[in-house]
Amino acid sequence: MKEVILSGALMISLMHAIIPSHWLPILTIGKAYKWSKNEVMRLTFGAGMAHVCSTILLGLLASFLGETMKESFHQWFEWLLPVSLILFGLYFLYRHHTHHHFDLHADQIQKNNHNKKAVFYSVLGMMFLSPCIEIVPYFLMAGSYGFSFLVILSLLFLVVSVGGMMIWMAAMYHGLKKLNWHRIEHNAGLLTGLVLIVSGLLMYFFHMH
Repeated sequence: MKEVILSGALMISLMHAIIPSHWLPILTIGKAYKWSKNEVMRLTFGAGMAHVCSTILLGLLASFLGETMKESFHQWFEWLLPVSLILFGLYFLYRHHTHHHFDLHADQIQKNNHNKKAVFYSVLGMMFLSPCIEIVPYFLMAGSYGFSFLVILSLLFLVVSVGGMMIWMAAMYHGLKKLNWHRIEHNAGLLTGLVLIVSGLLMYFFHMH
């Protein structure tokens, strides 16, 4: 069961890191304001941390609420968790063609605002208010294994997501490749849905057999 949770969360975290809308707009903002690479990397790290922290807080809240519900509805809660994962996955399959998990555009930050601190904190605020909903069901399930397992899950999500964003930014800073970013994000949404469904099915058969 733990293996299913961690492997599913790892896949979501990896896709979370490479989704263009998580790092490409930050690069666009950096280019628009003619920031140095170090400044863009600092913005990427700060934005990634803000985004991940709000997600972890939401995940911990979901875990706490889930454990509270489990005490009252223990008999059916075990199958409700995998079913909820499958439903989440079906939702993302339905929405993947229009899904914009986080969509920050340079024109959302006023062009006439050349105060770097103002731009920096504006981006951080917008990222904090856009948590990653896809990984929350894994926190919901992880609550059954105690606080230490929640810490492991949180660290995995943080390191892979923020680390991945930093790696992509460092690789792309010196040359914005002409790739079909919309198609990449489109496929990331599709893969997210499939990972959630497979995780739910594995958990269901783990409990029932």
